[in-house]
Amino acid sequence: MTLPTPTLHTERLRLRPFTDADADALFELQSDAEVLRYWDSPPWADRSSVERFMDGCRRMEEEGSGARVAIERTADQVFVGWCTFNSWNPGFRSASLGYCLNRAAWGHGYATEAAQAVLAWAFDTIDVNRVQSETDTRNLASARVLEKLGFVREGTLREDCIVNGDVSDSWVYGLLRRDWRG
Repeated sequence: MTLPTPTLHTERLRLRPFTDADADALFELQSDAEVLRYWDSPPWADRSSVERFMDGCRRMEEEGSGARVAIERTADQVFVGWCTFNSWNPGFRSASLGYCLNRAAWGHGYATEAAQAVLAWAFDTIDVNRVQSETDTRNLASARVLEKLGFVREGTLREDCIVNGDVSDSWVYGLLRRDWRG
């Protein structure tokens, strides 16, 4: 079962499938140590990571396990990051949400706006009941995004990741269909 990657529009953003033209901006985003300071994987060091990322996007679509969209501002078509709906499990009607934006896009509400659009698409298109997201407990900006979207902090995964050599905790957030305010 495939799950076609959508093209979505918000007031300020266009979310769309990745193209080869995104390669340079994607590499710049994923190789920025400041952007990835709370991630459990290191910044990209070589361009082959771009191809693996793009292959992963195609594989998610082909397998029907999710969709990852590039986020661009509609005003100037500049790539600002990505948002993903992944780990779709039709049997449990559950999935995960994630996002990553470049530093120039921080503090403008783009993560919330993009994630809102992806969630609306998921709740309207797929019979999803639960969406989960996790964030490093030090990443308060990401926690605020999730809470603005209606996610509820459900618990803490203690010492579940090693980020830049430091053992770190993660907060687990959940959003149920019945609580969706989309």
